[in-house]
Amino acid sequence: MSVPPDLHLHYVQACQTLGQPLNPFVAHVLQEVDKSDKIRCTEGITLKVAGNNHPVPVQRVTDDDLGALASVLGHAAFVTGLDLGCNVLTDAGAKTMATFLQENSSLRYLNLMLNDIGTSGAELIAGALHMNKSLVHMKMTGNKIGNQGGMFFASMLQVNSTLEKLDLGDCDLGLKCLIAIAIALTQNNSLKAINLNRPLLYSQQEETTVHLAQMLKKNSSLVELHLSKHEMKNFGVEQLCEALYGNSSLRYLDLSCNKITGDGVKFLGELLKRNQTLEILDLNANRIEDAGALYLSEALSLHNRTLQALSVVSCNISGKGLLALSNAVKSNMVLSHIYVWGNKFDNAACMAFSELVERGHLRPSCTDVASYQVGRRVQLAELSHGLQRHYYWAPRHGAVPHGAANASLGIAAVSEH
Repeated sequence: MSVPPDLHLHYVQACQTLGQPLNPFVAHVLQEVDKSDKIRCTEGITLKVAGNNHPVPVQRVTDDDLGALASVLGHAAFVTGLDLGCNVLTDAGAKTMATFLQENSSLRYLNLMLNDIGTSGAELIAGALHMNKSLVHMKMTGNKIGNQGGMFFASMLQVNSTLEKLDLGDCDLGLKCLIAIAIALTQNNSLKAINLNRPLLYSQQEETTVHLAQMLKKNSSLVELHLSKHEMKNFGVEQLCEALYGNSSLRYLDLSCNKITGDGVKFLGELLKRNQTLEILDLNANRIEDAGALYLSEALSLHNRTLQALSVVSCNISGKGLLALSNAVKSNMVLSHIYVWGNKFDNAACMAFSELVERGHLRPSCTDVASYQVGRRVQLAELSHGLQRHYYWAPRHGAVPHGAANASLGIAAVSEH
């Protein structure tokens, strides 16, 4: 059996060669990997050098640190994932990463979430992905690459046939790059998940939604689509629903934090009556009210047997609509996850959701409310469960249980590998 390389030793030597001090955080992570038996795993390992979620503050990774780390990883084909989220990498670090991606043929997962990479850094990384044939999952979340940076990724999607998951959420994308991405995805048949949350849009015409709807009519590979904070209204929802009547691949649709009302949810209700593909629907923070809840409940009670997870958190739903949703959970054996906190619970609605858990219709880990009693009256408390519970962070010790309290990971799995 081959002896795995000593990553910590290589790092010390790289720092000496480059004439820079060791980053104690990076050194510690590499020492822990050297001690681990996981490096003999055939699937490879993910090197977690994220700057957040630590018991004590750590020295975050800089551009200079990345140069030494990239040199080390040239000796470590067993490292198939690299998490550099929440550090202080800039466009200079992006240049180092782009060079690494051009030369590396083993990295499958790269997380650069919440660094300081801008437009020029995005150009370099997207350019490297024109040639890279190994990377499957990329997270650029929170880097302010802007509209022009997004255009570079749109161009990359016209060429790259390896990438399956791309997260460009909170990247200050603009109208032109969203349209360019939609056009690219009409031809790209390898990408399975894309996050386009919170673009900077100044038009009220919903041009981006219209183009994304046209894309969904032609695309047959996309499984997961995030369109949170798109200023989407009922017209946009109607366009998406019309497109999804003929789409047989999309399983996860995120429309959270938009301007959808009950009239818009009527189109979703009609879609759910006929669609046999959607498994996760996120309507969190829309104003769907009781009317929208009733449309959803009717479709889920009588027609749809595909949807597994529904989020209607903070949707201004009162007792009538919440009761209807609880009845839908009772009659639909497939709908296993429902998130309802932030609505207007009356006593009857509290009782209904309490009974769903007590009678086994709903597992406690698959909803975001738990019951307790004050005298003879049942009340509900919030649980920290939801569709994207571990989007910005994940537990450092122990794995997230499969499907528990996190439907997006449990159903449409997004793994580091």
